[in-house]
Amino acid sequence: MQESSESKPDFRIGQRVHSSGDPCRIGTVRYVGPVQGYSGTWVGVDWDNGEGKHDGTINGVRYFQARSERSGSFVRSQNLSSGISLLQALQLRYRGDTTKEEEDEMYVLSASNKRVNVQLVGKDKIQDKLSRLEELTSASVSYLGVSSPGVPCDIGTNVPNLKELDLTGNLISEWKDVSTICEQLADLFALNLSYNLMAHDMVGLPHLKRIRILVLNNIGINWTQVEILKQSLPEIEELHLMGNKISTIEPASSFAVQGFDYLRLLNLEDNCIADWNEILKLSQLRSLEQLHLSNNSLIRVFYPDDGMMHELLNGYDSCEESHKPFQNLRCLLLGGNNIEDLASIYSLNSFPQLVDIRLSENPVADPGQGGIPRFVLVARLAKVEMLNGSEVSSRERKESEIRYVRLVMSKMQGNSKELQWLHPRFAELKVFHGIEDEKPLVGAAGPQKMASGLLSITLKCVGASIGEKPSLTKKLPGATTVGKLKILCESFFKLKSIKLKLFLQEEGSPLPMLLDDEMATLTDLGIGNESTILVDEES
Repeated sequence: MQESSESKPDFRIGQRVHSSGDPCRIGTVRYVGPVQGYSGTWVGVDWDNGEGKHDGTINGVRYFQARSERSGSFVRSQNLSSGISLLQALQLRYRGDTTKEEEDEMYVLSASNKRVNVQLVGKDKIQDKLSRLEELTSASVSYLGVSSPGVPCDIGTNVPNLKELDLTGNLISEWKDVSTICEQLADLFALNLSYNLMAHDMVGLPHLKRIRILVLNNIGINWTQVEILKQSLPEIEELHLMGNKISTIEPASSFAVQGFDYLRLLNLEDNCIADWNEILKLSQLRSLEQLHLSNNSLIRVFYPDDGMMHELLNGYDSCEESHKPFQNLRCLLLGGNNIEDLASIYSLNSFPQLVDIRLSENPVADPGQGGIPRFVLVARLAKVEMLNGSEVSSRERKESEIRYVRLVMSKMQGNSKELQWLHPRFAELKVFHGIEDEKPLVGAAGPQKMASGLLSITLKCVGASIGEKPSLTKKLPGATTVGKLKILCESFFKLKSIKLKLFLQEEGSPLPMLLDDEMATLTDLGIGNESTILVDEES
């Protein structure tokens, strides 16, 4: 804190502000008044980025409670800004001179929630003529300190053709201001309000009847507010709710969320949902095609049978009114959760239309944590066409299923009931691919059987100190262990005094799989014919 001449308390408790000269440094006013031992009036701010000096306490006196130990500070009012109007921000960004860095920031979020640069229509022609703003159809005024709509009629008059508006990281907090903006922009269909800390009180419910894409990431919204907001979103097709600490789905009047008749994509990534029963509350959204749930805390997934749905819906809806759960869901992103059971993997086969699945960064899909490799996932997931962002080709599916069957055959003995329980698709795939049970090697048939059981393996050196060596293709028995293969590689490539490590290069997988169990055989690992193994050196 620095001494300064007294300034008028121009700010109110709860107001959103940014540091003068730095619209990216945003906070909330938590105190306005004197501070013991210092002259004049001070404004206590709790900064969003947590970069303050204290928790609202100075010299043993508490003036406000900050969110963390060092997110609060006291500032003179002249060092804070209460923001500008939307039209002022549009003028600043599109009428004045901009730097390369500012132009790089001009973007909106696409359907896949990725940054897409805004086309600055006729920007070279509108440097000095505000009237040319009418040509704008997409605009980004992210982190410019927008705190109000300004004079309502000015918006519609100056940017009548605006269809997409990015308001990320501004000072808007009242829903009535959002309503005013949308009322003035008749053609607006995509709106991004991310990183605006919106009020919990939904006073002045916004008129968003034409909005089809709404991005509300990191705004502090909960599902109760979403239910209220839903009434103003009759045409919504995409709703993004990332980073809002949502842990429960709370429908307004039934077990399952109703309405959202046209909602195709719901993004709930980076939240705190741990119980799959919460997700089941979304199962009656008939138009839902994409559900993004990555980076939550889910530990299992299951598909409800008719009896479970009847029980869940009992007392809310009649059976005639309910629909097949997730009847049109095609894409389910589950990366970065805590799923570790194989039953969750198999349950994904029960979703009627599901073909695009993300399971990366879950224990069940991480071989390093005892999970299963990609080829086993492909074999277990009967309908998947896209796995972890990579397409599953017909060739990969065939090879994966054959490898999987051979892997199961090499490990399973006896109990057919246990086999069916652990590997529900095994019998089906075995018949489909015409794979016969291996017979014991006897008599003259032995050598022929052994020869027919050899695997064609391509060995490729990738270690830096190994040097450039041509790849080799060798015929190896399926019973060859990883340890034995390392010894063979030393001989094949004439390597001395180099400790080797081997990786299986799998089609469609971005990273090769480390073969770290020296006692495991090629068959144990599901390594099939025409596989590629990378030969590297221990670091």
